[in-house]
Amino acid sequence: MSLILIVLVPFLGALLPALMSRAGRGTCALTTLGVTLTALVGLISQAPTVLGGETVMARVDWLPDLGLNLSLMLDPLGLFFATLILGIGCLVIIYARYYLSRNDDMGEFFTYLLLFQGAMVGIVLSDNVLVLLIFWELTSLSSFLLIGYWKHTADGRQGARMALTVTGMGGLALIGGMLLLGRIVGSYDLSVILENREAIQASPLYVPALLLILLGCFTKSAQFPFHFWLPHAMAAPTPVSAYLHSATMVKAGIFLVARLWPVLSGTEIYFWLVAGAGLITMVIGAVVAVFKDDLKALLAFSTISHLGLIMFLLGTGTSFGAVAAVFHIFNHATFKAALFMVAGIVDHGAHTRDIKRLGGLRVLMPVTFVIAAVASLSMAGIPLFNGFVSKEMMLEEAAHTQIFDIYYLVLGIATFGALFSAAYSFRFLGHTFLGPKRDDYPDHPHDPSVGMWGPPAFLCIFVLLVGILPWVAEPGVFFVSEAVLGSAGAIPEDLHLKLWHGLTPALYASIIAVGGGLLLVLLFTPFEKLWSVLPVPFAKSIFDRIIAAFVALARGISDPLHDGAFTRFAAIFAVAVLALAGHGWLTGTVAPAARAPLPIGPVAAAGWLMLVAAALGLVFFHRNRLFALILMGIVGLMVSVGFALFSAPDLAMTQISVEVVTIILLLLALNFLPKDTPVESSMFRRLRDGGIAIIGGLLTAGLSYHLMLGDFVEQSISQYHLDNSYKGGGGTNVVNVILVDFRGFDTFGEIIVLGIAAVVIFALTQALLGQVRGKLLHRASDMPLAGDMHPLMMVVLTRVMMPVVLVVGVFIFLRGHNLPGGGFIAGLVVAIAVLMQYMASGFYWAAERQRYPYHGIIGAGVLVAGLTGIGAWFTGHPFLTSSFTYLTIPPLHEFEVASAIGFDLGVFLAVLGAVMLSLESFARLARRRDQKDSEHAMDIDPSRDEQEEEDS
Repeated sequence: MSLILIVLVPFLGALLPALMSRAGRGTCALTTLGVTLTALVGLISQAPTVLGGETVMARVDWLPDLGLNLSLMLDPLGLFFATLILGIGCLVIIYARYYLSRNDDMGEFFTYLLLFQGAMVGIVLSDNVLVLLIFWELTSLSSFLLIGYWKHTADGRQGARMALTVTGMGGLALIGGMLLLGRIVGSYDLSVILENREAIQASPLYVPALLLILLGCFTKSAQFPFHFWLPHAMAAPTPVSAYLHSATMVKAGIFLVARLWPVLSGTEIYFWLVAGAGLITMVIGAVVAVFKDDLKALLAFSTISHLGLIMFLLGTGTSFGAVAAVFHIFNHATFKAALFMVAGIVDHGAHTRDIKRLGGLRVLMPVTFVIAAVASLSMAGIPLFNGFVSKEMMLEEAAHTQIFDIYYLVLGIATFGALFSAAYSFRFLGHTFLGPKRDDYPDHPHDPSVGMWGPPAFLCIFVLLVGILPWVAEPGVFFVSEAVLGSAGAIPEDLHLKLWHGLTPALYASIIAVGGGLLLVLLFTPFEKLWSVLPVPFAKSIFDRIIAAFVALARGISDPLHDGAFTRFAAIFAVAVLALAGHGWLTGTVAPAARAPLPIGPVAAAGWLMLVAAALGLVFFHRNRLFALILMGIVGLMVSVGFALFSAPDLAMTQISVEVVTIILLLLALNFLPKDTPVESSMFRRLRDGGIAIIGGLLTAGLSYHLMLGDFVEQSISQYHLDNSYKGGGGTNVVNVILVDFRGFDTFGEIIVLGIAAVVIFALTQALLGQVRGKLLHRASDMPLAGDMHPLMMVVLTRVMMPVVLVVGVFIFLRGHNLPGGGFIAGLVVAIAVLMQYMASGFYWAAERQRYPYHGIIGAGVLVAGLTGIGAWFTGHPFLTSSFTYLTIPPLHEFEVASAIGFDLGVFLAVLGAVMLSLESFARLARRRDQKDSEHAMDIDPSRDEQEEEDS
């Protein structure tokens, strides 16, 4: 399986859980597991190549001019992290199947999980730093959805917002740092960057790039002083916590520091920043964790501590430290995922995570107790468990690290942190499972089914295996470490993973840490009282105060400026634009006219007079809304005639179609508004606005006159489009080729925006109908209406015309690539035909015959357009590049087939769906939600409803 497919499988598979959720919880989980296993099997299929010493590469040109290419790289480091992500992901999926309650939407949960999983795999396999940044931000967004999955809880919402704020801020800094790094090297490919250590560290941009990159890594991996967001992410379901803390999210920052270790490490500033932050984080996290009563909160701060430990090892800049960091990444992933699952099992069985309400569970939950004992003793660093070996290596590295010319100062700090690490591990195990059995549990604790205890038990196998036989892991650890070191270091020849290293300072420090931690737990009550009276600053409170200060500052600036006076804003904006334009016009060099004006014929003069008359009429009679709408239609019609006069039939057809649709929709909207617009502006303001408009009109007219008489042949891009429309896009209609090929990405974005606008209109109408304000929609009409709301002649005529208009729409669609037409115009034409059915026969009559939801039509349009653009990748071309060929099907003549027709189909569907969804939204506003129309009339006459109610 290719690397690109390995990354895409979780994203594509994210569509399945939501679809399979109706088939049952087991089917939904099994489908999700199948997606992750597929990606894992694909990854394993590439492992022999990597183990053979080669690096697997994959590359698809995306935006090569910007240096943004979908470049992926699978080396030992990427293989290690991707295996952790997908492997532990499989266990989390199995665990979540039995953990989530029947009230939880399992399809939604697994969809978020797969999106998050795909983003993490994308990070660790990215070779292009710009692509890595995209995946980096996707992890922030998808983790926001996972952390806030329980939307009904305030803690879940707050934790998700805090995580997104902190990691998003760091992500912005990381973008700047990576761009600087790419500028230093001249390439955004990691494989190139990693070969330029000397150039990077000699550059004056090294320090700014380092600071920005570390800011991104520290926020993501919860390093001091950005550690406070992680404990609040514990509001997420326990499977999410287990996944975030063991193999994903917080390990992303660790991964990036390890990935860039060959080019960033080895300098004094790197040591002080990385090793210093790691050491401080390790101690703070360990100390706070001891005094947390919530099991998940204790584990969250323990994760912070262990992340600090790994960051410290990477920050020392030595080969030994890098090897120890890699080893502890694996060890921490195994025992921490198991411990979080144990916390979830306890909460699931006892209905509480409060340690002070637990104790004695070893008798009631013997299987869970064994798993918890293995994992917690490994976290404490006890011999024969894997955490002991990597903890010893950390203490050994600390013993050889010197700061301020003081020997063993770093070792003393590390030992202090290890002591509290042992203490919170012993407290987790002892205060939860040991001691006498209680009779006041919130519920009756018991061991769960194998579906819940099986995944953590499986992880404990690795905890024991590596702890008893550490040399088994040595080849893999060294293999990954060599990728981390790159050309900047080598693994010491005398380094081996083993239980006994002799009587060393690290061993003595370990004994002190374990003994001190045990003593601290035995004397926990007095220490807890001391902790409760200490003036300990809480990072969350500081963060909340900072956010509140920024919000107050923003309001202090924005409230006086944004007071809702739209006319003042428009006036300020218009005056500023006119001042700049006027300055440029008056001080610039205006070239003389290069061509004579065209002769003005009677048709053009008449059209111009109508346009001016309609525009002036809008100014003087705009308060009559219906009359203003008619005048707007005249303006649009005359603009269409102008397009046709200047040989732009595509634009003319588009303008006419837009005008018809707009007029119909605005007529429906006027049903909810008074007939006349009230006077709200003073005479001074109206004179001011009129003066600004006149000046703006004169300047615009002068600029247009100058441009139309100037000579821009050499500077214009139009000739390029004329020359390349057919041979590059396969079409003779230059306008359509520009829309679907040259500027296809713009069009793709526009149909997405159009669809969003329609969905927003629908959502707003839903909100209005669901509130008391919805009653305001049922006002009486300004004038009595005709009795026959649906004249028979109009009903018959529209039904007869429907198939004819559909044929015309198909014809316009098919000819659009070579003659005036296309998907946009065809979509409007068909929308007009459907609109007329609603207006003639009534909303209910048309709605009963609707076969496909308009939301789905919009989505299908965007999907078809996107898939058409992606299809270009398979031919080795950038996104949305058109391809065309000629086919001969006997007895027909040769004809052209272009891929752009697929994109145009997407535009057609999106336009049709957006227009019809807007119409449906207005119609739903205009009818009572609880009333059925037996006459199938379009319920746009609330006064008639009221009259019918009175009659009945």
